[in-house]
Amino acid sequence: MLIILPRVNCNSFRYLLKNCLRTYQSWQKVIMKDEVMPPSRSDPIIKKLDNQLFNSIFTPELENLTELFKKHNYELKIAGGAVRDILMDIKPTDLDFATDATPDEMKNMFEEAEVRMINNKGEKHGTITARINDKENFEITTLRIDTHTNGRHAKVQFTKDWKLDALRRDLTINSMFLDLEGRVYDYFFGYDDLQERRVAFVGNPTCRIQEDYLRILRYFRFYGRIAEQPDTHDEQIIIAIKENINGLEGISGERIWSEWSKILSGNYVKELTLKMLECDIARYVGLPEKLNIENFISVCDISKKNNISLQPITLLAVMLKNEDEVLKVHKRLKFSAYERDLALFIVRYWEDKPSTDLLRFYKRILIHYKGNVSNLRSYICELLKCKQQFSLAEDIRKTVIPRFPITGYMLQQYVTKRTMMGTVIRKLKDIWLDKNFKISVDELLQEVPRIVSELEDNN
Repeated sequence: MLIILPRVNCNSFRYLLKNCLRTYQSWQKVIMKDEVMPPSRSDPIIKKLDNQLFNSIFTPELENLTELFKKHNYELKIAGGAVRDILMDIKPTDLDFATDATPDEMKNMFEEAEVRMINNKGEKHGTITARINDKENFEITTLRIDTHTNGRHAKVQFTKDWKLDALRRDLTINSMFLDLEGRVYDYFFGYDDLQERRVAFVGNPTCRIQEDYLRILRYFRFYGRIAEQPDTHDEQIIIAIKENINGLEGISGERIWSEWSKILSGNYVKELTLKMLECDIARYVGLPEKLNIENFISVCDISKKNNISLQPITLLAVMLKNEDEVLKVHKRLKFSAYERDLALFIVRYWEDKPSTDLLRFYKRILIHYKGNVSNLRSYICELLKCKQQFSLAEDIRKTVIPRFPITGYMLQQYVTKRTMMGTVIRKLKDIWLDKNFKISVDELLQEVPRIVSELEDNN
């Protein structure tokens, strides 16, 4: 019996065979990691959106991009956090896209359509950035799996399997896709978790954490955004975090602080920080062994009671006891210059209890400061908010410090020793402050001989 098979294009058959092999290898990778494939939906399409929020994301440029992918028979879907936000009725600030087209296929498509591509640093990870109509940029990433992870970085392999791409993502609520016709694709029950305000890893928490230890902090960040109660953690997740917390030692300080500062800006700051410390995070992020936890709890309670926002670095600084501790944490986490100086200011003046007029005390700090006075003003206000001195903070915010009328050049004929110049100016500024900035230049200069005489007598 002779069986005649339909004619098949060799290149198409080779591509189909290659893709089947990749899919098999991808599933084999899951098995070799000793991870059981987590329960998943038989039909990933769970609902279709057609509301004002979904329709608001469309721009002429996005519609052009969508038509281009359709024309070439490639799938294009919104991925990750943007899907989560839309389902929470929050307009996403960024749209990330996923596709079954490879980077080379996207490049060929965009070149043919004369679409400009920019910032191709992400190409080796599968991301192509297209600029449509020279108005809007779109980051589109090929579906992928991780072939190798070391807790920080991953080597990826491209795939056509949307489910495998969802599996490599961190949390179920971040593993959904949304096509441009409004269909929501959810393989691992992220939609259910979102409805129940539950934060869970995709599959095995230990596997997800060991792929990238920064996911420990991402878990706490999204818990603060999603959960309705401060202490409803899945105990298995907390166990997995405790068993792998040492992995943070190999994560850069910049990445750690980027995530941690978002935790300190969200909900349940006190509860989540205490839970993180319970998981032994301190030693791996540069914190000293003994922290001022009572102070931290008190400041968190003040912030919540008075409905005020404190900067993330402030909430970290109030746990520290001195400038050396601040500098050691800064060395690990790489604060910005502003954050470093604010933390130093907080610990430097935390215990100060001036007996003089408080407004004058802080004005004196302002007039003697040699750096950015605007920054210093915000440091003082931040400290005063921690101490519930809100009216004083408002007074400081409104205080206008005039320009000091005396220069070093004016003092040259009075101060012959250059080493005295700084001290003389400081004392003149104190007199200027005592007179509420209403003393003339001549009157200030008349004080100089007396100040110089006193300094010489003391020496």
